[in-house]
Amino acid sequence: MDQEKIREGVRLILEGIGEDINREGLIETPDRIARMYEEICGGMYEDAGEHLKKRFHVENNDMVMEKDITFYSMCEHHMMPFWGKAHVAYVPVDSVVGLSKIARTVNVFARRLQLQEQLTAQVADAFMENLAPKGVMVMLEAEHMCMTMRGVKKPGTKTVTVVTRGIFDEDERLQNQFYRMLGR
Repeated sequence: MDQEKIREGVRLILEGIGEDINREGLIETPDRIARMYEEICGGMYEDAGEHLKKRFHVENNDMVMEKDITFYSMCEHHMMPFWGKAHVAYVPVDSVVGLSKIARTVNVFARRLQLQEQLTAQVADAFMENLAPKGVMVMLEAEHMCMTMRGVKKPGTKTVTVVTRGIFDEDERLQNQFYRMLGR
């Protein structure tokens, strides 16, 4: 990540909106924002597959769900935050991953400039490619600041995206079980 380019870009934005980049409250702002972007966009430099390598053998192949995984991301259209909860379920084949690895996989993709629809699919595809489960189902529910703070200005509005892969594509019983496990 090019920290100097970010700092210069922030300086240009501040000047563009009519701010004095030398006033006390703004002097360190370009550096703070450069560090912030390194953190919130750090998933661009991570491979989600690394988190899904460590597995544990299981005797049964029943659905595993991790729900209410809090995530934060940045909309690639407005570079404004969106955040919410991710729910991930998969039907393993002989092995499972550690529960923290599910949340880490969500975070890898969330820590990039994103579209919620794309983020949902990326999580599902990472599970299919790295775990080879019978199937996976991912649901994201998020509030977008581009809907809350600007534009239509509708705070509290949630966007819900769902992606199914493998056995979840055709098995309505499994989909219904997913929703029951969510308590919906």
